[in-house]
Amino acid sequence: MKHFLFFLAYMCSFSAVQAQGPWKLKLLCPEEDIRLHIDLYEETVNVPGMEMFGPQNGYLGGNIYGVWTVTSFKIQDDKVATLKISNDLGSETQKIVLTQQSDSIYTLRFDGTNVVKRAIGRKLVKIPAELKMKLQ
Repeated sequence: MKHFLFFLAYMCSFSAVQAQGPWKLKLLCPEEDIRLHIDLYEETVNVPGMEMFGPQNGYLGGNIYGVWTVTSFKIQDDKVATLKISNDLGSETQKIVLTQQSDSIYTLRFDGTNVVKRAIGRKLVKIPAELKMKLQ
């Protein structure tokens, strides 16, 4: 009986660790200098410049105009998640699909019209509609 309880406790702890794995990530697209930091299990991510709102599920930042926070999400499986992000003013939203390609490579695809931009000179220019992200 003692061995069975130990085995049961071990399996429960393993499944809990497994459940938190795939969607707690820090990703980087080095070519575009864009970062995605998410935790789709708990609100634990402090958004730069928005610390007064407390921890959230994540953000998209880096070489883009403003910081985009995760406002909602849907985990489809261990390989695909859909996120809805909003800019720091809350005036624009964007749906993105994050797909795991390998252990350390993810594809971030903007669904619909891409409204995430970066400032180049005095103009706002759209970033690519699909980004290859790597684990940090």
